[in-house]
Parts: sequence; C-alpha cells; structure tokens
Amino acid sequence: MEYIAEALQADSVVRRRIDTVAVGATERHELVGGAFALEQTYLSKPRAEAFLESHLKFIDVQAVVAGEEIQEVVDIGRLAVEVPYNPERDLIKYHDYRDTSLLSAREGLVAVFFPVDGHISRAAGPAVLVRKTVVKVPVG
Repeated sequence: MEYIAEALQADSVVRRRIDTVAVGATERHELVGGAFALEQTYLSKPRAEAFLESHLKFIDVQAVVAGEEIQEVVDIGRLAVEVPYNPERDLIKYHDYRDTSLLSAREGLVAVFFPVDGHISRAAGPAVLVRKTVVKVPVG
C-alpha cells in the first residue's frame, strides 16, 4: 500500500493534501484496482454519537495521520442489525454492543477492518481534530 506509506509521510504530496481537507469534509481519490481513498478531517465524537458498522464489498484500511481516537472492533456474529445493508453505501449499521476490543488509533497507526469486523470510531476523551484516510479495498 504505497498510498498509505505516503499518507503517513509528513512531507509527501498525499499527506499535504490530507492536511488541507476542511473540518467536516471527506474527499475521494481513486487508486488502482478498484480501490479508493476517503481523506477526512473531523472532530472526534463521543461514543453515543457514533455507531457500529461493517461493509460487504470493501475492506477498510484506516490510517490516522493526525489526532487520536479509539476504534472498537467486534465480530459481526455477535451483533444485531439495526439498519440492513445499503448497497449504495456498502454499509450495515448495528445496535450498540459494548463487549468490543479497543484500539488506540493515533498518528501513524493503521487498522484494517474486514467484512466480518463490526467497527466504530469514537473520541478517546474530549473532542480532538482527527485527520485520516480510509482506503476502501475491494473484497476478492
């Protein structure tokens, strides 16, 4: 994933581009092989405002380039669907579930979420500015 390496390199073109994404915005950039990147900047939100989700068509490769958040992950076999699969958004939304594994996602760290991984991103404490890219890699 050359793109991820570039996103994590402070002086790269990709990183400089991510650093200019406006707060609350997401910019899509096409990659090779049907993959694409969603470059995002936002204020981390409390868990009560976030939700567990999974995807069928894409694997998420999430790289935080600035800021910090908690990412939670759990096998979707343990979850109850709240909103059925939306093929346009490649999204399944789940009811809240608290018995998850926690990942500290901070600058320079990468997490990979497969279709069997329900995941949620939330604030580690008070809201902070998060800049990250989510590479959507087609399954199969």
